[in-house]
Amino acid sequence: MAELRRDDRLVVATHNAGKVREFADLLKPYGIAAASAAELGLPEPEETGTTFAENAKLKAVAAAEGAGLPALADDSGLAVDILNGLPGIFSARWAGSDKDFDRAMRNVEEELHHHGAISPDDRQAQFVCALCLAWPNGETTEVYGEVAGTLIWPPRGANGFGYDPMFMPEGHQRTFGEMSAADKHGGVGAGSLSHRARAFALFAAQCLSQID
Repeated sequence: MAELRRDDRLVVATHNAGKVREFADLLKPYGIAAASAAELGLPEPEETGTTFAENAKLKAVAAAEGAGLPALADDSGLAVDILNGLPGIFSARWAGSDKDFDRAMRNVEEELHHHGAISPDDRQAQFVCALCLAWPNGETTEVYGEVAGTLIWPPRGANGFGYDPMFMPEGHQRTFGEMSAADKHGGVGAGSLSHRARAFALFAAQCLSQID
């Protein structure tokens, strides 16, 4: 399995500024020079997959081919139990073309009310993250992470991005929107908290293990 080494260049295959910031924080200790797909002028491929893993792979492969560099892509979202896993892979689409996640959170809340989901037991959800590292030669490595929690209303906190202000992870009394980046990620490894940090810990173990 090919591994990334210190000072290697890596494409973070996203146009989402929030994801770019989170990956920059996670990659910084490893000395990896990362550039986003947006910075490199790479187009966003159509997400035609039916799972988080499929969409992560097609984005990573497209970026690796387009840039001629290894590319890391994630596909992540909110899966609500009582909504049969929705919005799921459509999490970003619920925010509309203008990426209005205040609207997306209202949409989720309206669906919860439609299903009579008032008590915390009826408002259980998971944040899910599938990561894929693709190389220009077609080799890929895929990992998966998730974190369980409860959806609260009204949203709280201005940190993070997406659905973070309405998601309170299991065992905590603050939403991701109220946590600092350090608290949200909880470190990389056994103490990882966020879905992205948990997936990244697996990625680091498999693809960054030789970096010192």
